[in-house]
Amino acid sequence: MKRVKKSLQTESIPLLLSQAERQFDGDDSDCFLSSDDMTPFKKHNVYYKSRWARVSSLLFCGFCQWIWQKCFRKKELTSRTIVIGKQSTEKYSPNVIRNQKYTIITFLPKVLYQQFKFFLNLYFLLMAMSQFVPELRLGYLYTYWGPLIFVLAVTLFREGVDDIRRWQRDEEVNSQKYKRLIRGKDHNIGTEYVSSSKLKVGDLVLVEKDQRVPADMVLLRTTEKSGACFVRTDQMDGETDWKLRLAIGDTQKLDCDARLFDITATIFAEKPQRDIHSFIGTFRRQDNGEEVSLDVENTLWANCVVANGSALGAVVYTGAETRSVMNNSQPRSKVGLLDIEINQLTKVLLEFFYFIIFFFKLILCVKKLS
Repeated sequence: MKRVKKSLQTESIPLLLSQAERQFDGDDSDCFLSSDDMTPFKKHNVYYKSRWARVSSLLFCGFCQWIWQKCFRKKELTSRTIVIGKQSTEKYSPNVIRNQKYTIITFLPKVLYQQFKFFLNLYFLLMAMSQFVPELRLGYLYTYWGPLIFVLAVTLFREGVDDIRRWQRDEEVNSQKYKRLIRGKDHNIGTEYVSSSKLKVGDLVLVEKDQRVPADMVLLRTTEKSGACFVRTDQMDGETDWKLRLAIGDTQKLDCDARLFDITATIFAEKPQRDIHSFIGTFRRQDNGEEVSLDVENTLWANCVVANGSALGAVVYTGAETRSVMNNSQPRSKVGLLDIEINQLTKVLLEFFYFIIFFFKLILCVKKLS
């Protein structure tokens, strides 16, 4: 009890303060910032956060728009004007042929989709995945996954080999050499051999006899004095008859091919079309004011073969904008009629099976209620 009393007495003793401490009668709250004082800092922080949110959202929207334009949006086709002897500065489709179905990124997803879009294959996949649940397991996992993996492996191998062969054929076509007329640094006119994939709109290309035309061109000159040229179009329309093509009269009258670089002329060509039997264009010479309308007889479509002599033309359409490529359908996986019928019958049988289960379940419920 004495100790408790002493402690109470010590607590009641006033603290001895110095003279300076007694004169200081400020409040502790004065040492801290109030909520009103923090308002400018809060507003500043919120401003920077909102600004960063706007910038990040704009960047994300721009990235999504770029992905959409690259992957899904079709390029707008436009008409073009070509200056004879000068390569076009506009960006057009590269003169590359691609018949592949897959790329390195899309190979596995596309093949798996082509397999599991059929109900029977999807059913076996679901059955195999259900065996990972202990309550639904009926046997060993390899009895379900073994056949499924084997079939998928064979399919992947077959599709991969076929696509590699397509790529090899495309590379063979894209690497074919052609003569291109060029003007050297010393203004001398010569020729150089370039691969088909490096040809661009506006190039002057010389196609020899029995050689494939690498791109859609306007015929300027031939080895025949009349300017006539015959081509085989069986690769485009299946017709074995030779087609007559005529060179432009003004360019055919020139002394030699090198004179094409001395004239000032332009070719106006319509936007790329799928119709191989029509063409609208204009040949205009600025030095003498002559103007000639062009039609399909003045053209050499890609994948045609020159049947006689040699032909010199100006490239107007390349790659995906050529008539032959625009008329080709996208490569797709072929499915047999028997596979389609089996897939439909499987759906019907499974629906009938579930109907029987539901029917007997309903009968059992009625019996229990009765």
